[in-house]
Amino acid sequence: MSYESWGRLRLRDRSGVDAASIGVIDGRMPGGFLPFGNGRSYGDSCHNDAGTLFDSRSLDRIIDFDPETGDLHCQAGVLLSDILSYAIPRGFFPPVTPGTQYVTVGGAIANDVHGKNHHRRGVFGNWVQSFRLMRSDLGTIQCDRRQNSGLFAATIGGMGLTGLITDAVIRLVRTPGPDIRQHTLRFSSIDGYFDAFESFDRDHEYAVAWIDQSARGGHFGRGLLLGGDHAQGKEQAAAPRSHARLSVPFTPPISLVNSISMRAFNALYFRKERAGSSVRDVPWRKYFYPLDALGHWNRLYGPRGLHQHQSVYPEMTGRQTTIRLLECAQAHGHASFLTVLKRFGGEKSPGLLSFPRAGFTLTLDFANRGKPTERLLDALDRIVMEAGGAVNPYKDARMSADVFAGSFPNWRDLENIRDPALMSDFWRRTAMMLEKQD
Repeated sequence: MSYESWGRLRLRDRSGVDAASIGVIDGRMPGGFLPFGNGRSYGDSCHNDAGTLFDSRSLDRIIDFDPETGDLHCQAGVLLSDILSYAIPRGFFPPVTPGTQYVTVGGAIANDVHGKNHHRRGVFGNWVQSFRLMRSDLGTIQCDRRQNSGLFAATIGGMGLTGLITDAVIRLVRTPGPDIRQHTLRFSSIDGYFDAFESFDRDHEYAVAWIDQSARGGHFGRGLLLGGDHAQGKEQAAAPRSHARLSVPFTPPISLVNSISMRAFNALYFRKERAGSSVRDVPWRKYFYPLDALGHWNRLYGPRGLHQHQSVYPEMTGRQTTIRLLECAQAHGHASFLTVLKRFGGEKSPGLLSFPRAGFTLTLDFANRGKPTERLLDALDRIVMEAGGAVNPYKDARMSADVFAGSFPNWRDLENIRDPALMSDFWRRTAMMLEKQD
């Protein structure tokens, strides 16, 4: 089995054991353990190269479903795609979904994933009712908002460091249909987004903007604002799909994602929508998971992989900070294939170390060019920290310990409750470095 992260930045053989075969976590293992979902984290929060991974993908059974409450009980290795296949014919849908359906439930909890409707529904953790957690020091225990509530909070967004989730109960919501009535606004500069986002957030369940990061001059920050609501329609079956129909079969010797290809792609993508506003019905897979249509698309970035940088920063200075971040990427000569901008709402996560918080969030993808890319990412971090924001640790592979502490000043609360047998490369180079400094 592959234990790569989605960024594919450090390709190497890794040791893993089947989580279904684990009865007790051995706390004496040198290097420790770490739960592994489906490898959709971009950085090293899903790696423990000094130890062993618990591969949860065999924990793939849906156990029970209550149509009265919408509560679905499943094992931690169940993919979101499996839940969609089960829920859609029954008239239900996950209240929060990230940009890929190929994440495990355990991974969605550990990363407290968010979607296009944070302003309405919050994060995935808001919809977790309970889970069972296996620890090296406590055995298997039940966690919810009343029972073992401290571990419940620490596990949501806890990057797999509090124990191995074996199964969980998550709440689904009824929808009139899975497909989306999409309202599109094509805006010609970044000001167009900031002039319109409030009405889109107010009027639609989902709202997200794609930004042409390569546009300059009077078209700087142009893009598409996509609002969406579940459309009334016949509930349709969603056949299980564990793999995309099309796939990148191998890694090219060089990155195919560069400034030239990105300018051409962005211009085409921008002009595929007519000027002004438009409305049309869109299949749910196309709206929520457009990149899932191409399997292993991360291979297009070449043998050195890709970095994703996601930040959140206060709404008060959101326009200025967004402009600074986009200008910084251009000044460093890097093209972002996927540049996404949206606003997080004020709904608080139950998680101790959750990334989403009120403000704007900008996501950028960069082909890894070594030191020049690292200098760019450091510069982006500085802008975010100066704005009073935070950098997403679930998608990071290189942030400094100081940036992590600035983003999550309560990180010691997680360290105090971390399972002593569990460790990740991310935690080792950030929190453990801070511990040494103390």
